[in-house]
Amino acid sequence: MEQVVAFESGNEMAALAAAQINYHLMGYFPITPSTEIAQLLDQMKARGEHDIILIPADGEHGSAGICYGATVMGARVFNATSANGLMYMLEQLPVQSGTRFPMVMNLVTRSISGPLDIRGDHSDLYFALNTGWVILTARTPQAVYDMNIMALKIAEHEDVRLPVIVAYDGFFTSHQKRKVQYFKDRQVVQTFIGERPTHFPNASDPTKPVTIGAHMNGDDLINNHYQQSEALYRAAHVFQQVAKEYAQLSGREYPFVDLYKMEDAEVALFLINSAAETAKDVVDQLRAKGIKAGVMSPNMIRPFPSEAIRQACKHVKVLLVGERADSYGAHGGNMTHEIKSALKEDPHNQTIVLTRIFGLGGKDFYPDDAKSFFNIALQTLEKGFAEKPFDYFGHVPGDPKQKWEQAIEPMYGDAFKSGLIQVIEDEETKRLKVKVPPLRALTSKPKRLAPGHGACPGCGIFPGLELFFKGIEGDVVVLFQTGCAYVVTTAYPYSSHKQTMIHNLFQNGPATLSGAVEAFFEMKRRGDIQISDDITFVMVTGDGGMDIGMGSAIGTALRNHKLIMLEYDNEGYMNTGSQMSYSTPIGHMTSTTGIGKVQKGKAFHHKDTPQIMAATNIPYVFTATEAFPQDLIKKAAKAQWYAQHEGTAYGKLLITCPLNWKSEERYGEKIMKAAVDSCFFPLYEVERGKTTITYDPEEKNKRIPLQEWLKYMGKAKHLLKEENRELLIAFEQEVERRWRRLKAMHEHPGL
Repeated sequence: MEQVVAFESGNEMAALAAAQINYHLMGYFPITPSTEIAQLLDQMKARGEHDIILIPADGEHGSAGICYGATVMGARVFNATSANGLMYMLEQLPVQSGTRFPMVMNLVTRSISGPLDIRGDHSDLYFALNTGWVILTARTPQAVYDMNIMALKIAEHEDVRLPVIVAYDGFFTSHQKRKVQYFKDRQVVQTFIGERPTHFPNASDPTKPVTIGAHMNGDDLINNHYQQSEALYRAAHVFQQVAKEYAQLSGREYPFVDLYKMEDAEVALFLINSAAETAKDVVDQLRAKGIKAGVMSPNMIRPFPSEAIRQACKHVKVLLVGERADSYGAHGGNMTHEIKSALKEDPHNQTIVLTRIFGLGGKDFYPDDAKSFFNIALQTLEKGFAEKPFDYFGHVPGDPKQKWEQAIEPMYGDAFKSGLIQVIEDEETKRLKVKVPPLRALTSKPKRLAPGHGACPGCGIFPGLELFFKGIEGDVVVLFQTGCAYVVTTAYPYSSHKQTMIHNLFQNGPATLSGAVEAFFEMKRRGDIQISDDITFVMVTGDGGMDIGMGSAIGTALRNHKLIMLEYDNEGYMNTGSQMSYSTPIGHMTSTTGIGKVQKGKAFHHKDTPQIMAATNIPYVFTATEAFPQDLIKKAAKAQWYAQHEGTAYGKLLITCPLNWKSEERYGEKIMKAAVDSCFFPLYEVERGKTTITYDPEEKNKRIPLQEWLKYMGKAKHLLKEENRELLIAFEQEVERRWRRLKAMHEHPGL
């Protein structure tokens, strides 16, 4: 069949395969380094190159649910994730395999937090081993394409009917371009896979009702799991069958285990994915010196290719297993133990097996590293026994002489107390009255963040945060959820934070800080710590954190802990590359809501987070922006008072993002002011259930049309074109509806 020669990355080939297959649906959530796949598919969708329904989830757990729901209807379904994204959806994976609904998911492997590291290793892949999914491993972009095509055929085979993971190395295979071939006509791909099977139970036919996921007792559950286990083992035979058919079609072969010069190898390396390609060059060099070296790399690890490994190791005297993840405390990673178990079944095998944990967090694997692995194996061969069967490779002991010195003396207590801000509760109205001095008077108050962070030029996060902190007196403990503000201020061994900063992931920041708050006060009560109790606890979130972290935020608010939740809203998942967030306005362009002949940006309205948080009945909710600094500082002071006296406060700051908004850096304040004056982002507060608009552009005769705000941003300029007038009108009507509702609440305190 005719194939096109190109130069593409693994992510590009995964997206291309999905588009050619033309899945019914993809439920997704952006996480580096798999994010590109959804972005590429969105670009193709905008150009009309496939019909896949792309559903942006509120988090990976939600994306797994979306995909499962589609599979139970009998649809063909696709997904992609990485690292903590896999961990967040992990409990859903056995649900799908245990009920036998096929789909394909690309796992672009990456180090699991903590600490956070966005580059590639296999710590996420190893967590997938016990989920009941078939797992294929792809060493190259070519293999990513080919295995994505084979994966669906395997998944849907009547002897298997299980979901399949295609795993490949993040930032190595996913982003590095290599020469590839792909079928010119997608009909070739679709013909190879075949028609969607319709003779298995699903939820789509009301004339044939089914119950999916009924609970079972042990007698039934053991039968269910036995059948699932047998199906997974049968997937090995089906893989062979499908690989043979695919080789006839494409000319590319994929055995269980890729063997490179293993026929007579005495020393060999076992490596998963991209590292194996690096080691092959070293094998050639060693062979030229008369050393019988080889490399083996699996194309499938679930089911584990035990027999293929036994056959490959017939002559191997020393096998070094290189693993990009550890199984802590087990004296070797997961692959080591499975290989040892496989070899134990051969009573004649005398292979010495070594383990070296390497390449964690995306640490590169060079030919010299492969040489070191072979040298370790050769030394073991010479000694005849394994002096050190298990070890790490590439770790470096610390040197006390190189200890980093603190650049800035710690600041605390009075250093952050200006004495210029007064917050008084009105005894009659029970509302807080705040007096703040002119901004000039607060310039002497030190910043909470030191200079030297890595934010983009014109980023609105730090002007917004620093203005907020001007209104906070005294010490703070700050928790940053993952996002731009966290990433650009903490990169070990550096930190821009002058006071204590804690990090946790998007989905659990509020819960984490609530635990810290309650532990602090309980230790104070018991006398375990002797510290002033006027510390303010602040959680900073943004970049979609109030999407994936919404459940945690609402739970924390309902418990009413004494803390502040502060959201900076840049209208997207900016830390992963400007993907759509639920705070992205309708029609706005992001990297996953592209503009083209069949779509015009985001398809639905933005989430009104302040109103959601107000509905939890916390004492104080506010909106603010740096374009109105006095208003922001006053609200920060109020938030602190409520957090110290009554419970949870929540604030939302609209901030600019020139890079992803495609706006000029110098217009940051103008854009924020225009957002307020157009009533897109009204300034108000909800204090003990009563709503007050703190700035009314209509009363001041400063209200402007929505277009006056949109024109500043490249991401929204298409809305000003005549062909998109209907979408603009829908946007204007929603802004007006929310504004009128807010004014009604302002005028009628009972609402």
